[in-house]
Amino acid sequence: MNKKPELQRGLEQRHITLMSLGAAIGVGLFLGSAGAIKLAGPAILIAYALGGAVIFIIMRSLGEMAVNNPVAGSFSRYARDYLGPLAGFITGWNYWFLWIVTCMAEITAVGVYMQLWFPDSPKWLWALAALIVMVMVNLIAVKAYGEFEFWFALIKILAIISMIVLGLGVILFGIGNGGIAVGFSNLWSHGGFFPNGIQGVFMSLPIVMFAYLGIEMIGITAGEAKNPEKVIPKAIDTVLWRILLFYVGALLVIMSIYPWNEVGSTGSPFVLMFDKIGLRYAAGIINFVVLTAALSSCNGGIFSTGRMLFNLAEQKQAPKLFAKISKGGVPATAIMASAFVLLIGVALNYFVAEKVFVWVTSISTFGAIWTWAIILITQLKFRKSLSKAQVSKLKYKAFMYPVGPYLALAFLSLVMILMAYFPDTRIALIVGPIWILFVYIMYQVIYKDKK
Repeated sequence: MNKKPELQRGLEQRHITLMSLGAAIGVGLFLGSAGAIKLAGPAILIAYALGGAVIFIIMRSLGEMAVNNPVAGSFSRYARDYLGPLAGFITGWNYWFLWIVTCMAEITAVGVYMQLWFPDSPKWLWALAALIVMVMVNLIAVKAYGEFEFWFALIKILAIISMIVLGLGVILFGIGNGGIAVGFSNLWSHGGFFPNGIQGVFMSLPIVMFAYLGIEMIGITAGEAKNPEKVIPKAIDTVLWRILLFYVGALLVIMSIYPWNEVGSTGSPFVLMFDKIGLRYAAGIINFVVLTAALSSCNGGIFSTGRMLFNLAEQKQAPKLFAKISKGGVPATAIMASAFVLLIGVALNYFVAEKVFVWVTSISTFGAIWTWAIILITQLKFRKSLSKAQVSKLKYKAFMYPVGPYLALAFLSLVMILMAYFPDTRIALIVGPIWILFVYIMYQVIYKDKK
């Protein structure tokens, strides 16, 4: 009798840590940060630090459940177990939708970056090429995918560290600036540290939170991790300080060298910074790095959508053909289905290229907030289901329970209110709820009675 194919447990500590960082360090930092800087000025550093702290609370809550029960569906499966089948269904399909939309943002960014080298080329062509390459990578065995993503993510992480070091050289010693130290005065010389007041910081929060989207992928990898009890806690505990280094450190350097009010939304602040100090060759290198960042994040997104569709199919909450696993141990049918839907992103780049980035980042942020809120609510329910003896045996616990999860939920509620307040992000609160309603109807009509 042939054994049924299973997802391979081929992901090691370094794969999972770099995959989660790779997913989080994408267009939100390299391209989206330009818009956030325009809104908050140098005070954007506070917004990123605050967002990072909230994300840490969310990740610890997810980690508590993932270590206790490491499965491929992660928070969708936990929502089903502790909040009911409908909650699991909506969360799983919402997360799939969230990454579909996020990958659209990533392939849109690819088109933006390629125009530095090919200014007259159409964005949609590069978006299509990026999609084809990433799908091919995802159809490889998971260990090969993890290895590819490890090196992909490592390129941009090393580039950010190099940029911070080089930037500090410019700031402190005037390297590349004729020996004239730039200093940190740009942080307060153009209208102060809070040039747009505290309102500017609030306005930036939806963009800031989009930047952190993808970090919850650590939970998705639990079903394919070699030693989840050891790997997942280490990945989560190291992620916060690394993200603070990459986001806060990198933007501190950029805004010290380049006045915040001159950072345009055309291209990446990283490229603009090197352009400013005359290192045009370095600008090309950085453009290559931010290009790999977008591809890496899209790569992780296709990974996530495939696994979530696979999990939903296993629970009879999606067509059963998505539960098929290839000889390489990957859910190939689910991956291909997600890729087919992503062609819409290519079409958007053809028809509404100017608006597509703001639209998709806003809708992605709505999906991410739903996912993060479900993680926190599920963890609160999970913990209440345990006896004192069971709680004492947990190998990894949520941070500041129960105060931490409640504070994080309040913060996420604030971000949703802000998205409703500002016209540019309001579209997310139209498309997002319509999608949730569609999924609810789909559950009631098709999947409610399936066992």
